[in-house]
Amino acid sequence: MRVSQSLFVTWREAPADAETCGTSLLTRAGFVRKLGSGLYANLPLMQRVLHKLEAVLREELDAVAQEVSFPLLQPEGLWRESGRWDAYTQAEGIMFTVTDRAGRQLALGPTHEEVAVAVVRELVTSYRDLPVSVYQIGRKFRDELRPRFGLLRTREFTMKDGYSFHASPEDLRAHFEAMSGVYACILTRLGVHWRAVEADSGNIGGAESREFMVLTDVGEDEVLYTLDGQYAANAERAVSRALETGPSPFQGFQRHHTPGTATVAAACVALGCEPAHMVKNVLYDAVFSCGEGTRLVPVMVSLRGDHTVNAVKLWNAVQARAEQVDGGTLLSLDVAQPEEWTSGDLPLGYIAPDLPNQVIDRRKDVHPAFLRLCDEAVATLRNFTTGANETDWHVTGANWDETYPLPDVADLRQARAGEMAVHDASQLLHSARGIEVGHVFQLGTRYAQVMDAGFTAADGCHQPFHMGCYGIGVTRLAQAVAEQLSDEQGLVWPPVIAPYTVILTPVDLGNERQREAAEALYAQLWANGIEALLDDRPERAGVKFADADLTGIPYRVTLGRGLERGEVELKDRRSGEVVTLHSQEVVSHLVARLQGGSRAAPVALR
Repeated sequence: MRVSQSLFVTWREAPADAETCGTSLLTRAGFVRKLGSGLYANLPLMQRVLHKLEAVLREELDAVAQEVSFPLLQPEGLWRESGRWDAYTQAEGIMFTVTDRAGRQLALGPTHEEVAVAVVRELVTSYRDLPVSVYQIGRKFRDELRPRFGLLRTREFTMKDGYSFHASPEDLRAHFEAMSGVYACILTRLGVHWRAVEADSGNIGGAESREFMVLTDVGEDEVLYTLDGQYAANAERAVSRALETGPSPFQGFQRHHTPGTATVAAACVALGCEPAHMVKNVLYDAVFSCGEGTRLVPVMVSLRGDHTVNAVKLWNAVQARAEQVDGGTLLSLDVAQPEEWTSGDLPLGYIAPDLPNQVIDRRKDVHPAFLRLCDEAVATLRNFTTGANETDWHVTGANWDETYPLPDVADLRQARAGEMAVHDASQLLHSARGIEVGHVFQLGTRYAQVMDAGFTAADGCHQPFHMGCYGIGVTRLAQAVAEQLSDEQGLVWPPVIAPYTVILTPVDLGNERQREAAEALYAQLWANGIEALLDDRPERAGVKFADADLTGIPYRVTLGRGLERGEVELKDRRSGEVVTLHSQEVVSHLVARLQGGSRAAPVALR
């Protein structure tokens, strides 16, 4: 391709709304153009990157799965079968829905678990037909509340999603590991620094999942890890040993007048204790689906004064107890707005774990009792202090099952860097940022059971499928590479997905010798399978050099005055190395470089 004949427009200035370096560079280099909130047009250079990235995915995946294509429009009934319609249309609210001319609702696919189950349950009936593993690469749609960070969180994007069906949990686990290995190979081929971490399964569900993170400071996710390489997890899922507390300064139960101490810090100063000696009690409003309507359930969470609630862990704990409050799907969970659901004055900042249920206004659709939860770390406290259920008063020397009933215990707190690892107390947790580019799940029988999808086993019994799910965000991964592999001059694409391998830059197009040599070399490169871009614009050499660096094409060949001696310069974009070659050596030199390229290994977090 010649630049003069292509849709090739670069910009010197960064777009004002670019939130990350990668977003800025992809826009400035003419790879993408923003159309609206969470909506981007992929320009020719980006399309070449995505096509090559998809080719890498297919090369690695075809050894373990078969490619299919599922419809983007999905019947509402399938999502009702799985029980996820309310979760995606109301709780998260990320699913676009449309209504056809017959009045039937359809989902514009954010994911395809239901479709995969519906297809396979009609085609696979016996254990002899298993395992089955399929994947597709295509568009997905999600109505993100706050699209941001360029291609990292958009409303329309390209994704690789795969689904596997097995006769046993052991076979599912084996395929889960095999697919994880495929993901490792893909990321290693791209030459990025990455890490696989334990993760929360979210609305996809399942007992175990693993995320693949490209490490970069602009990542939305926090990774907590140990230096021994034995533990790494998304902070949403991470666990740790809470920092130990010293002996409580309180002996025996007492009430204390503590005016103006509604915060943990103020109360601790007044009482002469550490935040770790205090039990703070936080109120939440949980809204569940309930028949055709909803039900508000007040939730009380007790945790140590020096800890914070992990919102994802709390969501999972509340959803797991839906039956206790006659609820269905958890639709929302927010810090309580007490004036909306209480009668009388609530002693905010002075609440005790036994706050009476009577404070709840017993109006329609409000559960009449708190769902009371207690974090594991606070459940072991002795002689602690907490509120007295009366404004300006605290109590000290309180104990569980003596002063207050112990609530339902769960892991609810946010693990933090600097705390001790569960597997080895000598190992401390460290923190890094990452972009989630892939996620693999062991779903088990979660979908098969509710959607009546199964097979006849060897003993003649009907059993549900054991299912796995495997996703990679293709456009998301492309930007993650751009975020990590870039510098002050621009993008630095790895050769395997670069839009072109080499850009030819004649310094003076008015020079007949340079022009003819560029044309001849351009033809030779393509004839040898090396994709070349010829910059034949009548621009100054400095402009061409800057654009070559900005677009991140791995190699630049400069044809200038050295041609009088038969020489050209070849620059390696990543290393900055410049070598002088005879013009007849360029093709063989590039072939040797490309064939000698090695796969980078995942780096340990340090």
